Amino acid sequence: MELFGFDFQYPWALLLLALVPVYAWLRGRIGRAAALLYPDTTLLGAVGRPVRERAGRLRVFLRLLTAILLVIAIAGPRTANKETEREAEGVDIMLVVDLSWSMMALDMSTARAEVTRWQASQKVIYDFLAKRPDDRIGAVVFSGKPYLLSPLTINKIWVEKGIDRMHIGSIQETGTAIGEGLAMAVDRMKNIKGRRSKVIILLTDGDDNMSKAILPVPAAELAAALGIRMYCIGLGKDEPTVLPRFDTRTGQLYRDVLGKTIPMQTINPANYEMLGKMAKVANGRFYRALDQNQLSRVYEEIDRLERTEVRIRESVVYESYRLVWAALAGLLLLLELGWGLLRPRAP
Repeated sequence: MELFGFDFQYPWALLLLALVPVYAWLRGRIGRAAALLYPDTTLLGAVGRPVRERAGRLRVFLRLLTAILLVIAIAGPRTANKETEREAEGVDIMLVVDLSWSMMALDMSTARAEVTRWQASQKVIYDFLAKRPDDRIGAVVFSGKPYLLSPLTINKIWVEKGIDRMHIGSIQETGTAIGEGLAMAVDRMKNIKGRRSKVIILLTDGDDNMSKAILPVPAAELAAALGIRMYCIGLGKDEPTVLPRFDTRTGQLYRDVLGKTIPMQTINPANYEMLGKMAKVANGRFYRALDQNQLSRVYEEIDRLERTEVRIRESVVYESYRLVWAALAGLLLLLELGWGLLRPRAP
């Protein structure tokens, strides 16, 4: 039960408040001054004496208010301060994202807008980051060489800003080094201690043609040996696709005078067989994403599969205000007594 923003330790004591209006009514019934008829009032002149008490309306009001405050004090007014302790068995996730030229292909476009593979990837990664508040996430991007975009961190804004500032052409070395990109992610996770799950999510639209130190499947085997589960996503249509011409310094598409994109070359689809084998070796799953909706659903499924166990413990600390209400009642009682001393009944 709440009153004036407080809950009460003994709420049943508030039932005593019902006696206050009963007292006021009874006092009004029995507290009337008696009247006698005298033929000559001078006979009573010697009887009257100043009485240092006056039962006026203000005193009655103060007395009733004092009783109300005392009842509230007895009920034990208090406020509850809830303290929540959140414990999370998070997941360590490394995103390994293809930044090769083929990610400029426009087969993620809709009827309303042109969308490159990289733009579609950025959007789903942002959504994925927002859904994982309790996990540490890092990112590796690769084209002809891999680069660490972010180590594992709880700061999702840092990872998002890193993804946001990337564009196709940011990595000068052209080609696709899937194996070396994956190996870099594994290297960043190999010394992690504790029971946290370790996951790598590989997103690519091509075939490995630049890895020298380690090839994709052996890199996946290394991940499996270290207890790292791997999800592989093959992006793009399963057919040759036209790659538009673009500015590698900015990632912006070149257009002709009519505003249409200028074709540059035809690119081949991803090596889905290799990606499937990598996922199987690393105890994960392989996915195909032919458009934006399918790509979003893939990340949503991975989000569901890799749930974070969160335990919430809530404790309540009460702060008592009983003395405050009792002090107010005492103050009003003193005020009533003072009023009676200062306003005696006239003789």
